[in-house]
Amino acid sequence: MKFITLCCCLLFWVNTGDVSANPIITTVGTDVTLRCKYDAGYYGKLPFCWGRGNIPKSGCANEVLRSDGTNVLSRQSERYALTGNLGAGEASLTIRQVQESDSGIYGCRIDIPGWFNDQKLEITLTVKPGRPFPLKVETREVRERTITVRWTPPFNGGRPITAYKVDLKNKYASWDTAKRTEVPQAHLTQVTLVDLRPAKTYNLRMFAVNNVGLSEPSNVLIFTTKEAAPEGPPVDVQLEAPSFDCIQVTWKPPKVELRNGVLRSYVVNYREYDPAAQQLPKWQQLTVTAMSEGQSVNLTHLKTSTQYSVQVQAKTNAGKGPFSAPAFCTTLDKVKETTVATTLLSSTTASTKLKEYTGSTSAHTTSAGTVSTSTVWDEISLKSTTLPAVPPDPPVIVLNEVIDNTISLSWTPGCEGDSPITAFYLEYKAANASWDYSKAIIDFGSNETEATIIEINPSTYSIRMFAKNSLGTSEASNVLTVTIEERDQQTSSIMPTTSTATTVSTKARSGVHTSAIAVPVVLVILIVAALAIWQLRRIKQRNGSLNMWLANGAIHYKGSESLQEL
Repeated sequence: MKFITLCCCLLFWVNTGDVSANPIITTVGTDVTLRCKYDAGYYGKLPFCWGRGNIPKSGCANEVLRSDGTNVLSRQSERYALTGNLGAGEASLTIRQVQESDSGIYGCRIDIPGWFNDQKLEITLTVKPGRPFPLKVETREVRERTITVRWTPPFNGGRPITAYKVDLKNKYASWDTAKRTEVPQAHLTQVTLVDLRPAKTYNLRMFAVNNVGLSEPSNVLIFTTKEAAPEGPPVDVQLEAPSFDCIQVTWKPPKVELRNGVLRSYVVNYREYDPAAQQLPKWQQLTVTAMSEGQSVNLTHLKTSTQYSVQVQAKTNAGKGPFSAPAFCTTLDKVKETTVATTLLSSTTASTKLKEYTGSTSAHTTSAGTVSTSTVWDEISLKSTTLPAVPPDPPVIVLNEVIDNTISLSWTPGCEGDSPITAFYLEYKAANASWDYSKAIIDFGSNETEATIIEINPSTYSIRMFAKNSLGTSEASNVLTVTIEERDQQTSSIMPTTSTATTVSTKARSGVHTSAIAVPVVLVILIVAALAIWQLRRIKQRNGSLNMWLANGAIHYKGSESLQEL
């Protein structure tokens, strides 16, 4: 009996073989290799299999791959592969792009000839969720003060992406100084950053976020915004009259941070100035090429003993900037030696060299002076006038939501007019600035009706939109006024205004917390009131009539209508 028992134990031990458990931990989305090897130099090439679960007495449980030692005979999925050297006895299994569902026990069985001597190996695989993969960001459009970027959502690491983060910095600054903005709308694949500086070079990168953590940074975009018209005027404008018909004008360029590009030229505007005159003459212009930090020009062929007003503008390839402060100077008295003929010659030369500020009429010079032909052209224009083409009606722009620094809005197109709408464009400026110097102009296609922009500088801004077709541009839409405050003080509320302007104040999300507190409080008050009325009715039935008045009231929360009337 003892001999039989010993043989059974020996048979069980031999049949069990050499089984060991080697745990492997990896993250979702990676490739993992489960190592298994035999002595091919001694046995030659042997068949083997891989299965999921503990190794049974024969074969492989839930077989995922089988090989004859040379080729793969069968596999459950293309994700299962043999990447080792089969001729050297490497039977390792590689699983590509592992998921959490791939976690479990895997068994490798090498079919060695003979009884009860198969080589067996069990490996425990644990797959955990990981951070999202890095994004691939590309530039869609760069303008003077905006950039629009887009991306394809990356692999989420086994957990849904909850937000994106955008880092923006000056090209030569450290990433430690970058301004980071969160995009909480995880479904977005495009965003526009506004309030950039014209003619500046920036670096931009992005991150994806899930509940495990932050992805590695995306590729870095290096871009330079387009030039814009200067924001500041030339400074230190000085006038001096060296003679009876000349004024020398000197000035310095605008401040560097207000130039918005390379200064190409200056426009010197001047005209006679008489404070008592009911109507001042039109401006005359002289264009001077920008050369150095300090420049000057002589205004010649002026009238004797006459006061002139001078204003200077700087100009880039994008346009002219604002006027400098008016400067005044009076030409000297005419010397006695000057003849009448000389005066007439100077006047005639001036009329041929100087052009009027508006440039809207043409003139010819005779010995008697300059004769305007604007009346003739007005008559011709009246004779050829036809019915004007009708541009589209302005769109109606609506604020959808404001979360932190992210502004989401949409619009409804108006009537197309006499031609289909071909595009929309949005103007964006500081609330206290003129529309003539809007901070951003963003173009949209005719089929687009919504947009998301990121404001990186807390302040108050105005937004309006126009529609365009082949016949012209619509009037301006209603105006949205949005206030972006510091992140630690932000709340959101919408202030109603007239149909031509909509004002929005953006702060932190404390409105959400207020609503979450107010609603339970209202419910508790209603329950207590109901219990009180029920109890009063019982008292009335026992002790006669009892009068009780409940004053009307309303619970309000900041920036909203009343929630419930009692």
